[in-house]
Amino acid sequence: MDQIRIGRFIAETRKSKKLTQRQLADALSISDKTISKWETGRGLPEVSLMLPLCDILGITVCDLLSGERVSPADYQKKAEGNMMELMKENAENRKQMALAVICGAITIIAVCALTAIASFLELPTIVRVVLIMLAMATASAGIGAAAVLDRKAGYFECPHCKTLFVPQMDAYIKAYHTFTKRRLTCPVCGQTGMCRRRVTREKQ
Repeated sequence: MDQIRIGRFIAETRKSKKLTQRQLADALSISDKTISKWETGRGLPEVSLMLPLCDILGITVCDLLSGERVSPADYQKKAEGNMMELMKENAENRKQMALAVICGAITIIAVCALTAIASFLELPTIVRVVLIMLAMATASAGIGAAAVLDRKAGYFECPHCKTLFVPQMDAYIKAYHTFTKRRLTCPVCGQTGMCRRRVTREKQ
């Protein structure tokens, strides 16, 4: 989905309605920074905001996701295309999540196996040292790969402004986390909190 195109369309339609970013944000009960993020192509409205946004701007959801006003003749074709893109994005996010879990599991098994061999078998000291170093290298590489895959597997939802975002890698790695949440700073409202993982844009 072309976020830049959609953002420009939101901005143009808002201006044609003689609304400021603040007025549109107030009508949706969100921050004007979120509107700015949409209009600059750095994010898309979450599903729960799409209908209210379209009502205010006088457009359809199909218009919004297409980044242009869709003629009645093209409506069904565009709607189907937009739905397919959303389904493709969600499927890709789930695939990334599954790969991250598999990568993490393989890493744990490999590290445990190497550590066990180095600890319990009668081996020359140099071989034991090499196996331990290999286990450490495997752990580092595996955890790093799993983190890269996991970061890209969907979004994190700001608990304050409800924006969906993908954090920078360094912020992701340093953040305190639980299984479903990670303490991150929202790039839109600037507040820090326990952001919930969202694999898809739809409400879960």
